[in-house]
Amino acid sequence: MTYRPSDGSTPAESADATASSRRTFLRATGAAGLGAAAFAAGAGEAFADPAGDQPGDEQYGAAADERGAAAGRPTGTRPPVRTGTGLDRLPHPLIVGHRGAPGYRPEHTLGSYDLALRLGADVIEPDLVPTKDGHLVVRHENNIAETTDVADHKEFADRRTTRTIDGAAQTGWFTEDFTLAELRTLRAKERLPQQRQRNTLYDGRWAVPTFREVADFARKRGRELGRDVWVYPETKHPSYFRSIGLPLEERLADELRRTGLAGRGGRAILQSFEPSSLQRLAKLVDNPKIFLLSGPTSQPYDFVLSGDKRTVADLVKPEGLRWIASFAHGLGPTTTLIAPVDATGKLLPPTTLVKDAHAAGLLLHPYTVRNENAFLPLDYRRGTDPNAYGDAIGWAKYLYELGVDGFFTDQTDTSVLARQDFWAAKGVN
Repeated sequence: MTYRPSDGSTPAESADATASSRRTFLRATGAAGLGAAAFAAGAGEAFADPAGDQPGDEQYGAAADERGAAAGRPTGTRPPVRTGTGLDRLPHPLIVGHRGAPGYRPEHTLGSYDLALRLGADVIEPDLVPTKDGHLVVRHENNIAETTDVADHKEFADRRTTRTIDGAAQTGWFTEDFTLAELRTLRAKERLPQQRQRNTLYDGRWAVPTFREVADFARKRGRELGRDVWVYPETKHPSYFRSIGLPLEERLADELRRTGLAGRGGRAILQSFEPSSLQRLAKLVDNPKIFLLSGPTSQPYDFVLSGDKRTVADLVKPEGLRWIASFAHGLGPTTTLIAPVDATGKLLPPTTLVKDAHAAGLLLHPYTVRNENAFLPLDYRRGTDPNAYGDAIGWAKYLYELGVDGFFTDQTDTSVLARQDFWAAKGVN
């Protein structure tokens, strides 16, 4: 494993020469070459300036050619659902860099997003929470105890507290108690250090970004890659934040307008676990919207607050899907709603959710495909070490064959390889 810091250099070759070199790389190495490049990147590549040019741009950029370079022409299999939005221009099935590339970098950092795009993600996903002074920052949770070095900052020791978020008590430090300037003094770190020990190499390397910084980064990186880079922001705990005077939807809509991402053709897909959040967003901006679903016995938290007794099991029935189609363009279900498993983790026969959702005019972007055995169905695990890699490519291909329209993934490169195999089997060049 070698560490190669960025030298900030800019490739001297022209855009045409760059595209040619990428095509040459693909022809010479094929899918195995891309996988090797991805592994090398995951093992030891670090970017001091993720927004600048980096060593190996030609190698990482090869995945851009894998999707095809024809402007405005979608690549891949024919989508069963057309949304009438910019989503229809994206490759099918879609690859979403879940929090960037957290299988290789601490999640929700510019380094993580940069690597996801270089490994072939079509879209990058930022989760959004607010600061005390109303800025949207990118964290999986507003409790930043596990994803930043806040515990090492003695000046913030008295801000450690316990809050009830969506009915569950949490103890830690919360973004709503910090101004953006204060958050700027913190550094991101790996959230799962026991499972992804290699990622701890990058602890402290990147700051906590704002949504605007991620949007600006996506636009800049898209120009360098020669394609549109989309973002897939999620409103986290929207009812909670509205209850404390920090509503997310109006802030997100404003940021989408400021960054040129608003509208049906805007390069942003909006997602939430709470339907009321998507319904509020629909009154503010006309972007495509995806409703996220947890396990079958769970409820959206705004349902809990309003007394709505429906569970996810009710919402995935045809009547529930028709209701969802009244405000969303698709679903983001946990994979077990499509490919359930038994108590041992072994796959059961698939549900009818893919067919039923498509019949209701809804796309499906399930979450989350990961390489590690701990996150795979028993059928695709290899060995007994939960942190070792299983057959994630086989698992991804299984989901593609079931008809999903894309999925969220922690390791973009393996999903790219699986999609190449899937497209080849379908006769897609």
